[in-house]
Amino acid sequence: MAARSSWKGFIKLNLISIPVKAYTANTSGKGEIHLNQIHAECHSRINYKKTCPVHGEVSNDAIVSGYEVSKGQFVVIDPEELNKLRSESDKAINIDAFISPDAIDPIYYNGKNYYLIPDGPVGQKPYVLLRQALEELNRHAICRVVMHGREQLVLLRPLGKLLIMTMLSYQSQVNSPAQFEPDVPDVEVSQEEMALIKQLIEAQTKKKLDYSAYKDDYTEKLTQLIEAKIEGKELVAPAPEEEAQVINLMEALKQSVAKARSAAAADEKPPKKMAKAKTAKAKTTRKRKTS
Repeated sequence: MAARSSWKGFIKLNLISIPVKAYTANTSGKGEIHLNQIHAECHSRINYKKTCPVHGEVSNDAIVSGYEVSKGQFVVIDPEELNKLRSESDKAINIDAFISPDAIDPIYYNGKNYYLIPDGPVGQKPYVLLRQALEELNRHAICRVVMHGREQLVLLRPLGKLLIMTMLSYQSQVNSPAQFEPDVPDVEVSQEEMALIKQLIEAQTKKKLDYSAYKDDYTEKLTQLIEAKIEGKELVAPAPEEEAQVINLMEALKQSVAKARSAAAADEKPPKKMAKAKTAKAKTTRKRKTS
């Protein structure tokens, strides 16, 4: 495996310890275009320097971590001192409980995921056993682990042949939806409106999602803009699509359902070449039966 593991430790389930290595699942900056801040007048890049009010600019190796005990007064915390605070249990993904997959709302997912891989032959069988059991029982596990210098709450779940660890935010770190609910008024909807929007949802429901079909269109357009700028060309914006003027919600629902059904029917039609091939095959079969 070419990638380097970002963490090593154990999955701890009661008396069972499974040695694992963690690999970052989310790619950082892959395919993205990063724009730099430059001076409008001379196009020189804007620099950001780390400075000390006493000594001016300082290098990274002269910077340490510290905790402010009072205004302007700090105690220095050395990385080695932090490492000494870690016990053996801190190097483990400690399973607290097993839960159903819908027990935690995705709002608590903080966007960081790690693939867990068995670390050596000893961990292979218990790893496969745990992953398979989670899949067959349709369970996830909520765990605690010390990573990046602090205790993290994580979700352990099966994904294909792997176990994946999703970092979670604590409840105190997420705004409660209750504080925004007063801004949503209680509005009555008619049975016909509800029936139409359900039809619209059904018409736009895909039997199988091809996630790879979703591309980063913005980055592609930004690339075209940059290339046009380099060549001295000017990009022409596409003409805006004309949307039908809808007077009320009912009319919007009816037109949307018709449009969605039309699009779904077009997606289900086989390509013309395939249709022709099937027709030709059917004619050949009929000829053989006749003869």
